[in-house]
Amino acid sequence: MVSTPKKIGIVGAGTTGLYLTILLENAGFEVSLFERAPQARVEGCGILLIPNGLEALSFHSRELCDEVIQAGVKVHTYEFRNLLGNLVSSDSAEDTEIKYGFPSLTIHREYITQALLRRVPAKCLHFDRYLDSIESKDDRVIAKFRNGTQWEGDLLIGADGLNSQVRNFVVPGIKPSYLGDIVWRGILPSTDVCPDHSFIVYIRAGGVYANAFDIGNGRLHWGFFIEYEQPEDEKGILVPKNCEIPQEELQKLPEAMRRTIEITPPENIVTRYSYDIDPLPQIVSENIILLGDAAHAKSPARAQGMSSGLQDAVLLSKYLKSAATIQEALVEYQQERLPIVHELQLTSRVKSQQTGRIKKLKTTV
Repeated sequence: MVSTPKKIGIVGAGTTGLYLTILLENAGFEVSLFERAPQARVEGCGILLIPNGLEALSFHSRELCDEVIQAGVKVHTYEFRNLLGNLVSSDSAEDTEIKYGFPSLTIHREYITQALLRRVPAKCLHFDRYLDSIESKDDRVIAKFRNGTQWEGDLLIGADGLNSQVRNFVVPGIKPSYLGDIVWRGILPSTDVCPDHSFIVYIRAGGVYANAFDIGNGRLHWGFFIEYEQPEDEKGILVPKNCEIPQEELQKLPEAMRRTIEITPPENIVTRYSYDIDPLPQIVSENIILLGDAAHAKSPARAQGMSSGLQDAVLLSKYLKSAATIQEALVEYQQERLPIVHELQLTSRVKSQQTGRIKKLKTTV
């Protein structure tokens, strides 16, 4: 085992960073978690958390896993409907729980984040830390932040998402790749558009147009997707300058679904361009490593985003506990994990292509 206490810094307090902090603190490491925001980020919308994500949480404790399950809604059925609202096909999700021992779960991101935050020691959390530069030499790494503070330790972990600052020091020049669509996501009190324990997908010409699912506590999540030719002056940005939903696109939905979107308060709607990144040739450089979306941001087509980040945290913590040195742990982690996340990235991108994305169709917004 890597001798403890070693000083480990983690950049990015999303679910990957929070979970890794918990696992490494419990293993006896001295962990500092740095977040650029002034406080914990619990905003967001609903997600589909698949069984491997819950299995990863159970590595810490079944109590944590059960707490998350109780906060969400178990999916029993996936329903695929056309734009007339008619049922095209349905698949059972209950067989998945029997097979893997964990359900597929629809849940608001905030419940997972809060469950993790309650388990992170306050001494580990450092907010308002915007990473400015990294120096690495002689088995030591120094992170400097824009507020004038700095940290020095044995290992720096970048879990800082799609637009990772840490990634620039591991694999310079990587830019997010546009997936070809704008996504609107909203939350409102439950409506009759979604039966209990169902995940509804509206499709057209084989592609996904919208979805809806219960996230518990009397709330419904919906998503709406359109292909869009991104303007030159908006390439690389996350939020479109015009976030209004095109009425001619919205009118294609069945009345109940359309009305659900229309009555959602604007402050409850999040609008984003969709991006992934190309598979990276490496995720380790000296004593710096990338995890989660910083290492393998992918299309949400296979619902692997959060789950794969949680799995990253579990695997890295295992290697840091079993290897003789930090460098040995990083090498072994990269050798095992990189082919797996490459496969997830590529198959998620292919599935996006098959479900209507990356066509770069022109739409007026």
